[in-house]
Amino acid sequence: MPTLRVELFEGRSAEQKRALAKELTEACVRVLGTSADGVDVLFFDIARQDWATGGQLWSDRTPPPSPA
Repeated sequence: MPTLRVELFEGRSAEQKRALAKELTEACVRVLGTSADGVDVLFFDIARQDWATGGQLWSDRTPPPSPA
């Protein structure tokens, strides 16, 4: 029974998580040959101020420019 831990910045919708859980479960079934009922997906919403990369909090980063 695989258990997948998915850490994301907060703000993803339930629909996005639902779709991701479905895709991840299908991948486990296909690759590992397990039953879909045996796949657990755990979502952890992380605030941008609680995640740092390269010594810089994500909340301090300048957002990328919007596509034109």
